[in-house]
Amino acid sequence: MKFLLARRDFRTLFLALTVSMLAESVLVLALGIWVKDLTGSDGLAGATFLALSAPMLVAPLAGWVVDRVPRRAVFIALNLLTAVLLLPLLIVRQASDLWIIYAVAAGYGLSYIVLSATVNALVPELVPADLLPDANSALQTVKQALRLIGPLIGAGLFSVLGGARLAAVCAVCFLLASVGGMLLAGRKVADQSSRPPERLTWASEVSAGVRYLAREPALRKVALCSALSMIGLGVGESLYFAYVDQGLGRDAAFLGVLVSAQGVGGIAGGIASARVVRRLGEVGAVAVGIALFALGSLALVHPTLWLALPASVLIGMGLPVSMVGMNTLLQSRTPADLLGRTAVALDTLVSGPQALAIGLGALLVGVVDYRLLFGATGVAMVFVAGSLWLSRRLAPPATPVARIESDSNSSPKARR
Repeated sequence: MKFLLARRDFRTLFLALTVSMLAESVLVLALGIWVKDLTGSDGLAGATFLALSAPMLVAPLAGWVVDRVPRRAVFIALNLLTAVLLLPLLIVRQASDLWIIYAVAAGYGLSYIVLSATVNALVPELVPADLLPDANSALQTVKQALRLIGPLIGAGLFSVLGGARLAAVCAVCFLLASVGGMLLAGRKVADQSSRPPERLTWASEVSAGVRYLAREPALRKVALCSALSMIGLGVGESLYFAYVDQGLGRDAAFLGVLVSAQGVGGIAGGIASARVVRRLGEVGAVAVGIALFALGSLALVHPTLWLALPASVLIGMGLPVSMVGMNTLLQSRTPADLLGRTAVALDTLVSGPQALAIGLGALLVGVVDYRLLFGATGVAMVFVAGSLWLSRRLAPPATPVARIESDSNSSPKARR
């Protein structure tokens, strides 16, 4: 970590992303609470999350933009536009203003998609290939930490400041992230304005990331297995209320304890993920992450407190380990001029089915015992993890990297 933070550009990006991710973790929950406060409707509050995810339909266009505009410029503009996007929330006062919250939520959802692809494409421009696992690990660790404390901060600030003032605070955070982007050197590894020698239609260029993902063996395998694991994770998320109520015999508020345990596991997984990638390779790391999901799901089949907390920690650990492995594989196997589109295609394939799986789980838990569903999910993910583990030769571990010396302006030199 110290070698990364010694590099001025990565340190700047790290701080800028920390500020913007804090605003994100606060904002997402606060919008739903705000709608509930204005209308008293759980359904309308839940629709906020639908508005946030709706822009996934235009995700391929986001990848095309990231590959056709310098990534530093996209990062700056995106954070600046997000800050401006939040300003209409300052005039929300009553239920008739609900459409403003939904419109802002949809706009922010699109901003999040583009930002995710931009960061995936920008990181390889700021750090050498042998430090990609460490860079992704650092960012995932912060993300998991904010996932743990962000909702608490958001709920607390909303109760103290109200929705409009909280939106103003988040806008300032995005503005600061934009300023951080201006301090980046803006180096790039390839000419992003170049075009393939053959003549391509606009539709072909937009879909190029999907086609590359389909023909690259390691990425294709990881994408498929990760999508299946996210389906299992989505189904599992719908079972927690039944698990806490019927299994543990506790109030629904106890779910917050399990979520906190997942957050602790997420931080631990984020810290350890770079080492896992170096030892097992990117594909092996994703397999380990999915295996942790599987073990956690199987442990929840027997509802008891002494298994509930460790199982939640295991599930929390699985996400950053698999994400760091997947992102590092994406960055190391994808040409620079395709990275934005491929990143969006991968994110859509992996994250999209999870939302549908949450709905499926909510339907199934009404007719099937939640323990059977946890067991079936866990067994299915064991097979997915096993299949991916057997394919780890597609991306074997890299040669161990020696200690790296770095300063703020020079490339690191490995001591042989």
